[in-house]
Parts: sequence; C-alpha cells; structure tokens
Amino acid sequence: MSVGPADLAHCREAIKTGSLSFYTASRLLPARVRDPALILYAFCRLADDEVDLKDDKTASVLQLRDRLDAVYRGAPRDAPVDRAFAAMVAEQEMPRALPEALLEGLAWDALERRYRTEDDLMAYCARVASAVGAMMCVLMGARSADALARATDLGLAMQLTNISRDIGEDARAGRLYLPLDWLAEAGVDIDAFLADPQPTPEIRGLTRRLLFAADRRYGAAAAGVAALPRDCRPGILAALLIYRGIGGRIAATGYDSVTQRAHTGKARKIGWIAEAGARAAWMGVTPQSAVLHRAPHEETAFLVDAAAREAPRRLERKVDTLVDALSVLEARDRERRAPLMRRAPSPM
Repeated sequence: MSVGPADLAHCREAIKTGSLSFYTASRLLPARVRDPALILYAFCRLADDEVDLKDDKTASVLQLRDRLDAVYRGAPRDAPVDRAFAAMVAEQEMPRALPEALLEGLAWDALERRYRTEDDLMAYCARVASAVGAMMCVLMGARSADALARATDLGLAMQLTNISRDIGEDARAGRLYLPLDWLAEAGVDIDAFLADPQPTPEIRGLTRRLLFAADRRYGAAAAGVAALPRDCRPGILAALLIYRGIGGRIAATGYDSVTQRAHTGKARKIGWIAEAGARAAWMGVTPQSAVLHRAPHEETAFLVDAAAREAPRRLERKVDTLVDALSVLEARDRERRAPLMRRAPSPM
C-alpha cells in the first residue's frame, strides 16, 4: 500500500489551512519525513475536529475508534486522510498504542473531564500531544528511549501552550483545563468564571503558571533535538521555537488569553526558522546536555515504551484506561439511542 499523490495533496492542504505553524516548520524536514508527517498531522487534525466541532462528541469518538481499527486492518474508510494514514501506518510500522493514546485523550474530551492536579493535566497532554511527538520520532527513525522521552516533553510543552492560549475560548464553550487545585488555591469560583470569563489577576497568574510549566518542558525537549537525525533537527527546533514564541506573545499581553488570542506573525516565524537552522548546525560541536538522558515524565513513560526498540514495560495500565473511557462512551451512546429505538415503528 502506498500513498496516492491526490491523497497526499489533500493532507498537505489540510495542514496548510488548519495548522500554519506546523506547516511552516515542516518545510524544513527532509521529504522522507515531511510527507508522512503531513499525513500524521492531517489525521490528528481530522480527529480533533471530529470531536471538537461536532455536537455529538460521543458518537464522534466511537466512529474514530472504528476508523482507526479499519486503518490497522488495512481496510481504511474511503476518504483521502484515512487512505493516506493507513498507507503511512503500514509503511512506517507505527505502533498502534500511539494513535490509540490520542484516541483516549479525545475520549476524555468527549467525557468533559476536568483535571484535579497538574499531573492529571499532564496525563491528558500526554495523550493528545505527546503521543504525536512519539509518532514523529517513529517517522524520523529516532526510536531510542532518550529521543522519545524528550519528544514527549515537547508534546507536553506544546499542549500546555495551546491550553494557555485558549483559556478564554475554552471557558466560553464550557471547557476547563486548568487544574482544579490551582483554581482552588487562587480562590477562583469555577462556575462564576465559566459564566463570565474575565482576565482577573488570579486567572492571569494561573496562565503564567501554566506557561512556566510549559517552559520547563521546552528546555528539556531542546536537549533531545541532538538525538534526532541531523537533517531533521532544524524542522523540530523550528516547531519548538515557534510554539515557545506563542507563550512569549501571551506573556506580552500580561497573560490575558481571555479577551484575546495570541498570534505570531510571519516575520517572527522567519526569525525563529533562521535561529533553528543556526542552532542545529552547532549540534554535535557543542557538548551534549545531560538532560537528554533524563527519565520521561511519569505520564508519558508508556508512550516511550510503546515506540522504543526495547520491550515495552508499562503498557497494561494505559490499555486499561482506554478501554474504560470507551466503555463509558458506549454506555452513554446506548442510553442516547434507547428512546429512539423505542419510538421506531415495528416491522410488518
């Protein structure tokens, strides 16, 4: 199975329209990685939109589960992204546990989970973002535990940045990702904030705290770039710098992401791309950071095990949590359908 040119073009256009930051950074990747990466991100974008933009989120997640199952059976749905993703999965021997982790994070969104602690939030970020980082490592052929650990750090950082940027937008939609214990410590009334989101000093302070957590992960992720193939380093560094720059823009507004949404302009992106190229050129010349060998975050360790060449050790707990989430959604879907079944006319 190989990716058709039309399907690849469709994926490329979807990312160019839906995620300009990644599309810009991806142009620095070698073609052998860039095209599979565009397919991966197109599938992730499709999955995210299916849950985020649809009213019936339960049905959307269950349909995504079926589509993913079809991909791994080698019989994808007859749609450009599904066909391209199935071909990429087969060619790259993508471990199924990685896209299943993403599916679990989307299931948590459908269940409208809230996160009590920072570690709970990290567990969510691991699924919806670090899983993508691990899949990118597979595409690059960088499957050492060190490279994967730092790639999953980058996923955590990027998702924390996304959450920081979208606090107001999420609140207006009734979504809340800030840890509940942080909100309690700051004295924030959750119901009042969701009813009327405002950039109060308390909310600004929590946004700042979230970005500090992201910044720690960006620092660790930067150390891992040296473990990637040389021709992949500029593209990944560019993605890191562009996303980290979004946090800088939020800081420049006084950490107000309620009344405005941070954006980075074309000139800034060009500057970060140039910086990424210069920094990548020095890798291998300067001493390697000891941070490269740091153990993965507890919540991303199962992803490292799934993708690393070494035998997996911590996958059982992860699989159980996915089954639990999907079981709850299936039960909810049956309850929703039951009244419709009772009203349906009996066959003659």
